[in-house]
Amino acid sequence: MSPLPTILLVDDEVRVLEALTRTLEEEFDVRTASSVHDAKAILEKEWVQVILCDQRMPEVTGVEFLASVREQWPEVIRMIISGYTDAEDIIKGVNEAGIYQYITKPWHPENLILTLKSAVHLFKLQRENELLNVELKLAPHSLEKSVSRKRKVLKKQYQHNDGIVRTETSCMNDACNMVQRIAQFDVSALLIGESGTGKELCARALHYNGLRWNKPFVVENCAALPDDLLESELFGYKRGAFTGATEDRIGLFEQADGGTIFLDEIGEVSASFQVKLLRVLQEGEIRPLGSSQRRKVDVRVVAATNRDLEEEVHAGRFREDLYYRLAAVTISLPSLRERVEDIPLLAESLLESAMKTLGKRVEGFTDEALACMQAYHWPGNVRELQNEIQRMLVVVDADEIGAELLSARVLRAAPVEEEADLEILSELDGTLKQRIESLEARILRETLIRHRWNKSKAARELGLSRVGLRSKLERYGLEKVEQLQGDSDSTETNIKETAIS
Repeated sequence: MSPLPTILLVDDEVRVLEALTRTLEEEFDVRTASSVHDAKAILEKEWVQVILCDQRMPEVTGVEFLASVREQWPEVIRMIISGYTDAEDIIKGVNEAGIYQYITKPWHPENLILTLKSAVHLFKLQRENELLNVELKLAPHSLEKSVSRKRKVLKKQYQHNDGIVRTETSCMNDACNMVQRIAQFDVSALLIGESGTGKELCARALHYNGLRWNKPFVVENCAALPDDLLESELFGYKRGAFTGATEDRIGLFEQADGGTIFLDEIGEVSASFQVKLLRVLQEGEIRPLGSSQRRKVDVRVVAATNRDLEEEVHAGRFREDLYYRLAAVTISLPSLRERVEDIPLLAESLLESAMKTLGKRVEGFTDEALACMQAYHWPGNVRELQNEIQRMLVVVDADEIGAELLSARVLRAAPVEEEADLEILSELDGTLKQRIESLEARILRETLIRHRWNKSKAARELGLSRVGLRSKLERYGLEKVEQLQGDSDSTETNIKETAIS
């Protein structure tokens, strides 16, 4: 098959065909026909892209022939070449035959070649446009199948696992059991818990285990936007509603129609916006900014907050009627410090996810690292733990992640067993000696962990002799370690297990 574009020359004068062929054969795959009958025979066999036809022929005119070509082979680009410039012929050619160009004789070779190249380019554009139209016709069905497939995967993921990693005896089980219990009922839910405790995961579990699982799930953080932007984001707007509104926009409530909308940090919205939101929940309809028309929406609302909304209601900062609209069922999520037994399992799960994301693998955490993570109070909850694990994975150069890679704030946390003693620091009747000893124990432990329990290095940093350091370790019960090798000034101590009382 010729790589050159194919053109068909139609003229009853053989000399004209020969002259045109000599001019065009280097740039095009030229086919010639001296009659309309021959031309149609070529069109039936060849994939012609452009026809260049003489206007004055004995059988029919060029316009009449190209009009019939238009009916049978509409994709072919049609052109007339003629020594006559009758305006009526030109108009008839454009209207009836869809002529692309009307070329007059005598023609200039370079101009003719450029015109034919433009016609070939137009043919290619037409073909691409046809293919795109076919794709667009198939796209809705294909997209619908793709979305449906992905939703089924999500439903399967949440059907037997709500996405919250926990142990069998975790205090998170009560919240997760409540999620499973109410998911099938089309009622609103209010999720209460500190930031980073897994409220969005619970909201997704409610959606994908509920009746609306095959409809949209959309999320909005209500604390991230001022009232006017939040209103336009949730309810949409019409073109010209405000400066910068250059087109209509559908709001999240309308996007979530038939599905679920998750309103995070609902306790942060202003009193004026609470009124607008209450109207939407009561009437089941929204009015886009700049529009006089209201639109019906059917959504399940799951809200979340880190505030005590009952207290906010009593203080007059949150509308009571809106609270009861949102809180048909209230689910309280415990903080990570209340889930100490979950931390090792959760840390391993977060590490596995981080390894997939960052493309770096390790065997896991040392027991000491997990013990230190359990001792820390994690004010940022799971989100803080996730960030800490990602940071350690990036900097680790060993097979396991050791405690020495933990941030200083984590290492300086008191072990669980020491919490009772450290509370003395906040008590008015605690003696200065007791407070100093508690702080000293924490400093010693943090320094030893950073130096991988090398007592020589720790002693040098703290300005102590080895004998003095050992004495303090015995005093505070920090000497309960099993050593694989003896400790010396030049050799690090290898620790198999650290048990801190």
